[in-house]
Amino acid sequence: MGQQEVYDFLKKERNTWFTSKEIAKNLKISLGSVTMSLKKLRQSGILHHKFTGKRNSYQYRFKEQTHTML
Repeated sequence: MGQQEVYDFLKKERNTWFTSKEIAKNLKISLGSVTMSLKKLRQSGILHHKFTGKRNSYQYRFKEQTHTML
């Protein structure tokens, strides 16, 4: 399990915010694997993320791709 599974899950549930723990639980994969996948997806600009107000806690959501016409 890895980055593609996390990407597919967030894309499918595109209107919902999830913590890394919630993603790991839904996909039945390790929290460490989810954390690394989220980091890579975040760096590539595919995800929205926001601070939840709790220590080191973020929520993630799929970012809709916008297409611009030239």
